[in-house]
Amino acid sequence: MIVILKQNPNRDQLESLVNWLQEKGITIHSSVGEAHTILGLVGDTSKLDIDLISALDIVEDVKRVQEPYKNANRKFHPEDTVIQVGNTQIGGGTLTIMAGPCSVESEEQVVAIAKAVKASGATMLRGGAFKPRTSPYSFQGLGATGLEYLKIARQETGLPIVTELMDLSQLPLFKDVDVIQIGARNMQNFDLLKAVGHQDKPVMIKRGMSATYEEWLMSAEYVMAGGNENVILCERGIRTFESYTRNTLDLAAIPVMKKLTHLPIIIDPSHATGKNWLVEPLAMGAVATGCDGLQIEVHNDPAHALCDGPQSLKPEQFDPLSKKLLKLHETMKGLEG
Repeated sequence: MIVILKQNPNRDQLESLVNWLQEKGITIHSSVGEAHTILGLVGDTSKLDIDLISALDIVEDVKRVQEPYKNANRKFHPEDTVIQVGNTQIGGGTLTIMAGPCSVESEEQVVAIAKAVKASGATMLRGGAFKPRTSPYSFQGLGATGLEYLKIARQETGLPIVTELMDLSQLPLFKDVDVIQIGARNMQNFDLLKAVGHQDKPVMIKRGMSATYEEWLMSAEYVMAGGNENVILCERGIRTFESYTRNTLDLAAIPVMKKLTHLPIIIDPSHATGKNWLVEPLAMGAVATGCDGLQIEVHNDPAHALCDGPQSLKPEQFDPLSKKLLKLHETMKGLEG
C-alpha cells in the first residue's frame, strides 16, 4: 500500500499517522519528491482501512500495490534512485562507464588497464578476483590477491572498483570494495542477497540467464528488505534458442525496468554477446534506449586473456567507443530536453 501525502503535511498529524501504522506492525519507507511525499507501507496491510486513512487532512490518495516487490517498486519511490560511489554516481542523468578486465591476472595488468580506461572516460573499474566458471578446470581467479591488485589500481587511478562476490565466506574480504557485484548464477542465492542487504555498500545484481523481470526485481527486494537501498540492476543477456551469440541482450529491459522500478540499470554488452565486434553497436543501442551505464570488458592482450578474451576490447578500441557513448548520451539528453 502507498499513501500519497499533500504538500507540506502537518508534522503532528504525520507523526500520529506514522506511529499508528507502526503500532499495526507496518514498516514505513518514506520517499520525498518535489511535489509529494509518499509513504510505502510494507507488511500485512490487508486489515488497514483505506477510507479511514484517506479521510485524514494530510492525505491526498491511498493505493494498494499488487506487485510482490515493494521497496523496488516505482510506485513506492517515484523519483529515480541515485547511488553515490566515491566521486562518481550511478543514475541521476549521468552515464556511468565501468570498464576493465574480466579477470584480474596481475598487478601490472590491472593497473595499466585502469589507467587506460580512466583516460578514455571510464568512471569505475570492473575486474574479477573470484571467477565463477562453467568448467572446474578453467581459471578461477586470483581470489584475495586479485582484490588487493584491484585496490592498488584504485589507489593509482582513483577509480572505484566493482567486483563479484560469489560466497558468504568471502564477504569479509569485500569491506574495501566500492560496489559488490552479484553474478547471474547467484541472482537467486537468497542467503547471499540477505547478507549484502545487511550492509550499506552498493550492490549490483546481474540478471539470471533465465530470469523474468519480476524474479530479477524480487532479488533486488531481498537486498532492500534487509535495509540496503543502494541497489543497481545489470542486464547481461539471457539464454534463448539462438546459439550464434553467447546470450541474447534484452534491450527492452531498459524501458521496462524504468517503468517498474526506480533503481538504476546498467547494461553489459560484453557478456551478452561474447563477441567483441558486437560490443559497440549494442552499447550504442543501450545508451539510445536510456540505460544509466555500461559495463565493458577491456584487456590489454585479449588473445592471451585467462578469461573471456573473445569478448574483450583492447584499450585502443575502447577509447573511441567510450567517446562515442558519452557524446551519444549528451545528444539523447538534449533530445529529452
